[in-house]
Amino acid sequence: MINISTNIQNFINQLLIWRLKHISDKYFIIFLSVIVGALAGLAAVLIKNTVHFISFLLTFNFSEKYQNFFYLAYPAIGILIVIVLLKFILKKKPKPEIPNVLYAISRLEGKLKASNIYTTILASTITVGFGGSVGLEGPSVTTGASVGSSLAQLLRLSYKQTILLIGCAGAAAIASLFKAPVTGIVFALEIFMLDLTMASILPLLISSVVGALASYLFFGQDVIYDFQLISKFSIKEIPYYLILGLLTGFFAVYFTAIQISIKKLFKKISSWIVRLIIGGTILGILIFFMPSLFGEGYQTVNSSLHGDYSYLFEHSQFYAYKDSIYSVILMFLALVIFKSIATAVTFGAGGVGGIFAPILFLGANLGFLIAKLFEVIGIKVQASNFALVGMAGLLSGVMYAPLTGIFLIAEITNGYELIFPLMLVSTISYAIARGFNPHSIYTRKLAKDGNLITHNKDKAILSMMKVEKHIETNFRSVKPNDSLRKLIEIISKSNRNLYPIIDEENNFLGIVFLDHIKHIIFKPEFYDTIIVKDLGFIPQALVSPDDTMEEVVKKFQETGNFNMPVVKDGKYLGFVSRANIFSAYRKKLNYFSEE
Repeated sequence: MINISTNIQNFINQLLIWRLKHISDKYFIIFLSVIVGALAGLAAVLIKNTVHFISFLLTFNFSEKYQNFFYLAYPAIGILIVIVLLKFILKKKPKPEIPNVLYAISRLEGKLKASNIYTTILASTITVGFGGSVGLEGPSVTTGASVGSSLAQLLRLSYKQTILLIGCAGAAAIASLFKAPVTGIVFALEIFMLDLTMASILPLLISSVVGALASYLFFGQDVIYDFQLISKFSIKEIPYYLILGLLTGFFAVYFTAIQISIKKLFKKISSWIVRLIIGGTILGILIFFMPSLFGEGYQTVNSSLHGDYSYLFEHSQFYAYKDSIYSVILMFLALVIFKSIATAVTFGAGGVGGIFAPILFLGANLGFLIAKLFEVIGIKVQASNFALVGMAGLLSGVMYAPLTGIFLIAEITNGYELIFPLMLVSTISYAIARGFNPHSIYTRKLAKDGNLITHNKDKAILSMMKVEKHIETNFRSVKPNDSLRKLIEIISKSNRNLYPIIDEENNFLGIVFLDHIKHIIFKPEFYDTIIVKDLGFIPQALVSPDDTMEEVVKKFQETGNFNMPVVKDGKYLGFVSRANIFSAYRKKLNYFSEE
């Protein structure tokens, strides 16, 4: 086994040497973008097909007119299988959501575990196939990103090339799921914070197109959302779309708040069995009363885009009330309120999935609800148009990705007849959500922890610099009870002007600054009467190895110091130097500014 592994490694080494001699980085990345696009696209197809197959097996014989008690049990069974599979068999914890990819980009040099590929596919397909009220886009993107990262690690690519392959994989996954290559590119640029340069645009284009082709190969030319524009946009409808924009914005805030709050509640429960029982019970009850909450809900969205809301009552005990407009409105209202809860509870119970599909589901149903409310008060609007534009609005408000929302809807409708209401609603929704929090549901925790990489190169580079990599330890330390004579002896053998004071247990007690003691250095009468602790002082600012580099730079600016001590839990670790940090920053800036 060892010999086989060594032979494979030798082959890879020889291949890399040959590549460096014969193929430039530019053409090599283009070649890899094709490979990554195909693999990410096929992974998305595999995930999607597997979920549809599982869901069909579980529900194909259900009657539309009657509720089915299997809805109470299916979600919990699926989540239980996922927990047993991951916790006790594979013994791996998947990281299927996009924030984990963003964290890897900013803090782990783009290194994602290869195990994410199969754990995410297995966990997400079982969760959603058994009715977990989450989506597949996040897992599909993460699976693709893990493929791109693993390939980059295998071929020992640079950080910049690794991040580009991750972006290519994300673009291909989205392009494959929606058959929307432009949306795939925009998604990668908005969510992964990639710079739009000539070096990146061509690989992204190639991967996105290849990912979409992979989907066409298996699903044909049928689009995932079969929408036909019945009524074109009229300028008279602007006030109604303004209301839609406002409501999608506020509802985006509600959705995000629900996800965060319920996640915190489930984190307080230490036992996974208790979390499963509570979450599985709540989810089963919600789906029993509102079966359209079952799974990712693409069929439901498709029905709403055709103006058909019969799904509200299918397999439901409320089937008899399907012809009452007031029952329809109440069911829509319940659906948009409880879908957010069902999604959060699925995660809390231990399910694996994403939030992209729930957002589209909510946007479509919220738009349809608003159209029906207008209808009740005598205002005639096209419900399917409102459902479509509502999807873009909620996507913009939750993910802070207005361009992704606009281009996704424009592409799946095969035209731009609704481009004005799409832009109007997306902009309003995005502005309202940003007013409540500057960071999206994907990025707020990363931003809070200082781990968010952005399009701002200055902040992006600082976020990638780690304090521990810039700690200098060649400072001569002194003990608090050392005499001035001992201190002068140490100074004579050092080329530094700072001397940390530490005790026998390495506790940091202060520093001695050479400039502060020059007036007594040449006075022998003080050599044995003055001790170090009388000469030291606590500096204005201390640095922790857990600080972000942006915080460190701010401390340098505020204090004017050239060096600052690094201390953790009271223990001395070394110093960070303004000059060294600036030099490292300049090197990274030059590296990332290259085309």
